Amino acid sequence: MTPEEILFDAEERMEKAADVVQHQYQGLRTGRANPGLVDSIRVDYYGSPTPLKQVATISVPEPQQILIRPFDAGTIGEISKAIQASDVGLAPNSDGRVIRLNVPALSTERRKQLVARVKDLAEEARVSIRNIRRDANKHADQLLKDKLLSEDLHVGLKDDIQELTKKFEGKVNSLAESKETEVMEQ
Repeated sequence: MTPEEILFDAEERMEKAADVVQHQYQGLRTGRANPGLVDSIRVDYYGSPTPLKQVATISVPEPQQILIRPFDAGTIGEISKAIQASDVGLAPNSDGRVIRLNVPALSTERRKQLVARVKDLAEEARVSIRNIRRDANKHADQLLKDKLLSEDLHVGLKDDIQELTKKFEGKVNSLAESKETEVMEQ
């Protein structure tokens, strides 16, 4: 690998780690209705586990309600089962055509649990980013060992890798802070 390839690979993988934590945060309930709470729930659709957003339209007509309108009305029962089996903690109300999910306000204790979960997810992402840094540094060390890179370029490459690490750890930290604020203010 060339130094540019090492940096590109590390940046790409760190970006994915930050995207994963951002997607996980969308699924955390904050007391306000959000389609992200349910769109990744898997529904048994003709024997195949399918994301809810592929079998229904998900909307938020009110701040405390999620409305799910299946493309095929025959899947309402399967969608209800999938929601009940998931860990979102919402009870589906169906009228035969649509499913309504009422999102209750969160208790202070539950908010604190969610903040702890936000911090755990952020720490997992930071660990992932540091592991990517370790891998990139190993590649840089191997280039130096194989005499494909001078000492000065090796130091510069490691500095660049550290800058990427700081950038993406900062991104994860800001995502975590904004999610914590969102959870505590709702």
